[in-house]
Amino acid sequence: MTTTGRVWAGVTAFAVAAGIVVQLFVTANGTEGFFRDNPERVFNVFAYFTIQSNLLLGATVLVLALQPDRPQGTLFKTLRLNGVLCIAVTGIVYHLVLAGLGELTGWAEVANFLLHTATPILGVLGWLLFGPRGVVDQRIVGWSIVYPLLWLVFTLVRGEFVGFYPYPFVDVGEHGYARVLLNCLLVAVLFLALAAGASFLDRRLHRKTTVER
Repeated sequence: MTTTGRVWAGVTAFAVAAGIVVQLFVTANGTEGFFRDNPERVFNVFAYFTIQSNLLLGATVLVLALQPDRPQGTLFKTLRLNGVLCIAVTGIVYHLVLAGLGELTGWAEVANFLLHTATPILGVLGWLLFGPRGVVDQRIVGWSIVYPLLWLVFTLVRGEFVGFYPYPFVDVGEHGYARVLLNCLLVAVLFLALAAGASFLDRRLHRKTTVER
């Protein structure tokens, strides 16, 4: 990875950290929401796909910023792809489905912008511009599906016990399982389409980079 790429990765990691820290601060000092008291309010932040996708992105770009030449095994390649795909899904779903559901002001608006707009743009552009290239194949794409499935299972099982669902489109109490599973299927189609696109672009960009060298 080039020096510019490492700087971009570092800026992305900083944006992720800033967004999560501000969100935790806002949540800890808020009064609205399903969980009324701390530390449950703060812990619940990490149940959101938005936060987890930001953590995946932030952790992997931080590794690239600090150790760009480290060997990349299956686990890191999968997490790197997960970070890019999940943060892309986060940005797309938020701006298409969730953006108009509430008015945010102050630091809550700052956290929302960082986590739903800034990091998706930085994460996706960083991958397109700086890679690393030649690491997305069918095996890695297959492994990348595991995390979203685990998040869905965790969310639905936890929701049955505590009655909390992080997003309206997975709220079984409001929509029922049939509608929720259909909603999740639509998101899964988006995820798989992005994964297929990432695999295609990675091959094309890898060949272009190889030819230029």
